[in-house]
Amino acid sequence: MGASGMAGWGWRIVGTGMTILLLPLLLATAPDAAPDTAIAPIDRTNAEHYVWGGSNDGWHLVKRDAMSVIQERIVPGGAEVRHYHQRARQFFYVLSGELTLEAGGVIHVLKTGQGLEVPPGVPHRAQNRSSAPVDFLVNSTPKSHGDRVEAPAEK
Repeated sequence: MGASGMAGWGWRIVGTGMTILLLPLLLATAPDAAPDTAIAPIDRTNAEHYVWGGSNDGWHLVKRDAMSVIQERIVPGGAEVRHYHQRARQFFYVLSGELTLEAGGVIHVLKTGQGLEVPPGVPHRAQNRSSAPVDFLVNSTPKSHGDRVEAPAEK
């Protein structure tokens, strides 16, 4: 805090040349944690698991209204249906393998350590055109569940 921000917080003891600085007492309390908020490590072994597209896997690492984080695995040749989200902004990040992500009519091939952001309203489709499984994270803000609209194939 600069000198102007300290105005009113000091008293000068007349005749002594001393100034006493008074600082406000701040009582900080943490907001009550929601009953379903656990502060603990999570991974695929203790996350909610689901199967999609017949043989692809997903794990809910974070499942909140404001945000979701999902780890997904697509088998070779697997793909999701082309779709978009009305509200959710998504970020795809490849943990291992190679993810082909079509977004807005542009094909992106993402390798391990690469990611791509997809804004709301942009049709997209994740697929695995490689010969090995691809593992990746999908971060959605807010959550994408219930916000998915199927989109026609790009011509």
